Amino acid sequence: MHPAEALIERLALPARDPDLYAQALIHSSWLHEHPDSALGHNERLEFLGDAVVSLAVSDDLYRRHPSDDEGVLSARRAAIVSTPGLARLAVRLELGQFLLLGEGEAQRGGRVRPSLLASAFEALVGAIYLDLGWDAARDWIRERAAEELTADVALTSLKSPKSRLQEHTQRTSGDRPLYRLVEAVGPDHEKHFRIEVEVGGRVLGAGEGTSRRIAETQAAAEALEAIRRERVAAKAARHARPLASEDADAADADAAADDADAASEDAAGNDPSPLAGSDPEPGADTPS
Repeated sequence: MHPAEALIERLALPARDPDLYAQALIHSSWLHEHPDSALGHNERLEFLGDAVVSLAVSDDLYRRHPSDDEGVLSARRAAIVSTPGLARLAVRLELGQFLLLGEGEAQRGGRVRPSLLASAFEALVGAIYLDLGWDAARDWIRERAAEELTADVALTSLKSPKSRLQEHTQRTSGDRPLYRLVEAVGPDHEKHFRIEVEVGGRVLGAGEGTSRRIAETQAAAEALEAIRRERVAAKAARHARPLASEDADAADADAAADDADAASEDAAGNDPSPLAGSDPEPGADTPS
């Protein structure tokens, strides 16, 4: 069974034009290796789907939050239609397993890469829109993103990973994260960037994407997760010490460390809601 047929069956889509869904699953790396096997890759559908997703989410949030101003609505929408947000929706669909990727792209983990998954989700939405129309596409998006659309989250949790990482480093060391370009490959109209972020002299995260901003956002999110893991490990080590060592000085040190933990956790945005830690930058970005 062709991946598109399997996806249509899995999602129970009343598809009328299976070729559209087949194209939505074709990454440019696969077409490069199989130039005679398809009419094109999914980037045109991605372009269209980006607009459809943004309008559907905007429409739903506008109706759902009548007291929110434009800035708050923009933050809510961006948290959903960001690269991490759309990738999360794609993971729910297990979309990665249906994608047609070039051998190299597949070996590099393309099926789980957030930027690639987000693009594929948008391409799929573009196919649904062309095949079934606006109403069907809008309702499908609402259903798939219901968890995010109905979440009542604190506005502070809508800050981008880059903003939260910078706030954390300024609070703890006074420094700023250092973003370093590791690689930029491909033609000018289709560049792929790899960025590393350094905090306190250590590389804590790396990200990839079709623009510097997307790659930097992913790197910042990875760095925040690394900081969170280090905080959890340090806290576990402190609480595992023998009771005999817990003299007054150690207790004071623990209290100070716990205060630092709380500040770190706040900076890292560890909110239990599904929107916590989402990137408020649009998923479709203009390549730098």
